[in-house]
Amino acid sequence: MKIERILANNPGPFTGPGTNTWVLGEGDGTVVVIDPGPVDSDHRTAIEASLGDRSVHSVLVTHTHLDHAPMANPLARAFGVPAMGYAPGPEFDPDKMLVEGEIVRVGRLRLEIIHTPGHSDDHLCFRVGDVLFSGDHIIGGSSVMVDSMGPYLQSLERLRGTGLRTIHPGHGETMSDPDTVIDWYLAHRMQRHREIYAAIVGGADSVDSVVEIVYSDVDVSLHALAARSVRAHLGLLIDEGRIASEGDRIVSQPPQTQ
Repeated sequence: MKIERILANNPGPFTGPGTNTWVLGEGDGTVVVIDPGPVDSDHRTAIEASLGDRSVHSVLVTHTHLDHAPMANPLARAFGVPAMGYAPGPEFDPDKMLVEGEIVRVGRLRLEIIHTPGHSDDHLCFRVGDVLFSGDHIIGGSSVMVDSMGPYLQSLERLRGTGLRTIHPGHGETMSDPDTVIDWYLAHRMQRHREIYAAIVGGADSVDSVVEIVYSDVDVSLHALAARSVRAHLGLLIDEGRIASEGDRIVSQPPQTQ
């Protein structure tokens, strides 16, 4: 199995060094392109150059955020192959929609489709043996923005202890100890969960006030993303019966007595 990374030229506070486009195949045989990124002529040229004379099976996207999916359809059309993903989204319309547990065969390689909602509802990971292409479910060197906290934690738990040896993320460097990384992600999220609940008990009554307290050590340019994760934690706290929402106001609930 041969894996190559082509880094998109879209660095920034939300994307780190840029989006990782992955080319996966067997030596000089057929390949798939994973997460071709935004529409950018230089990045497209770099992807095509990396392919050489190899044939392309398909173009896959982990999710439809604008830093991952928009070039999938034009690139797939150029090679006459399908663009594949979980569902349509901004600037992406899959020729084939992938489902949980499906196997995409590329030569002798078997790509298992794993639906991992949380970062986004349409998020997929792709597993080949003990290798995972994780998109934005898990990224190198940072936590991620989360839209749905309960499903996100469940998606992390599903991957832990399953024999993974390597993670190739949508941003950042490849990781070689997946269970340790996943343990850190879970611990980090539960720490934030406790901090957010403590802030509400202490009097924070809005998303903005929670962000100011819990994310005081985070650059303000990232507070908009932090607010999305806070909303996801609040949704889980509501489901747990620990807080209530009264319009835009958040209040803690008294503990249930038996």
